[in-house]
Amino acid sequence: MIKPDNVLDDVERAHLVDPRESFYAIDRFAAPPDLSELARRHWIPVWDLPEGESSTQEVLQYPVCLIVISNSYARFYGVQSGLSRTTLSGTGWASGVMLQPAAGSLVLGGDVRTMTDRFVDAREILDGALVAAVRSAMADPNDPECRRASAAVLDDALRAWLPVDEEGLLVNAIVEAVETEPDIGQVAQVCQRFAITERSLQRLLRRRIGLSPKWLIQRRRLHEASERLRSGPGDLARVAHDLGYADQAHFTRDFRRVTGMTPGAFARRFSGARPPV
Repeated sequence: MIKPDNVLDDVERAHLVDPRESFYAIDRFAAPPDLSELARRHWIPVWDLPEGESSTQEVLQYPVCLIVISNSYARFYGVQSGLSRTTLSGTGWASGVMLQPAAGSLVLGGDVRTMTDRFVDAREILDGALVAAVRSAMADPNDPECRRASAAVLDDALRAWLPVDEEGLLVNAIVEAVETEPDIGQVAQVCQRFAITERSLQRLLRRRIGLSPKWLIQRRRLHEASERLRSGPGDLARVAHDLGYADQAHFTRDFRRVTGMTPGAFARRFSGARPPV
């Protein structure tokens, strides 16, 4: 197996990976500066599972669309309101780019709501030659230069949608504020921060990311929870309070409803502790 190079994050908190799995490696690196308003990052996994085995990868997706081209499929993903699941088997690879919130509707040429909780063959939206070019660039998935070259092909294609429109820039700024400013815990605070009515905010986010402002805030909380719980459950009541929940019960319900695990069970996955009998 390859070793990841140029890792952007020590822990990808959206990826609810089981730490016992060692059959794959992932490169993660930022998109080029000139694409900062269109693309966030690339991720390129390479996997090799024993014959007859498979693994389901679970991701708390960010509020963005994705383009993923692999050795066996090519897909454009809308935002997943719940948990995104992809089953891996055999030997394979994928070259993916995480778009910025503004980019989904630009690439689609329309309302992103049509893609919420679904994906389509990327060739329905993008030039089929792009898929062939990415696969050609990835001649040897174990070669870091090939992995970088596949990402560069996607970058070149994305430049066709520059510059980003003013509404798109506003959406990028709103999402960045919710994701990076922990004091924002209510929709009203977003409205105040950007001098926008709640109705206008609702329409804007549904059109550009396909989901609501309330969902956006909840997803930020769950990402933070995923990151904190990797070091152990600690004081779950304190975690719930820090994330802006009214109490631990609300936090537990939210986390379990979306991930299928309680916060304690998720923390034990990373601590290596056995679940209670």
